[in-house]
Amino acid sequence: RQVSVLYFARSAELAGLRCETLSVPRQITALQLWEEIVRLHPRLAVIRDQVVFAVRQEYVLLGDQLLVLQPGDEVAIIPPISGG
Repeated sequence: RQVSVLYFARSAELAGLRCETLSVPRQITALQLWEEIVRLHPRLAVIRDQVVFAVRQEYVLLGDQLLVLQPGDEVAIIPPISGG
């Protein structure tokens, strides 16, 4: 399955790009997906404990929950946002 991965803020800086298309299994846990992304962009590992995904615009914490991805789904990598 081809999904679009969107990188925001610090994740874009660390990955060196804002978006890319990845081929992933239809069913994958959020943590497995993160590990695959870090394999491609090792510098992202430093934000592991602070990052969340948004899959089809719904937040997903990194863990064992199973994601069922459809072709063309968007997965956003959202690091901590500072501000106030």
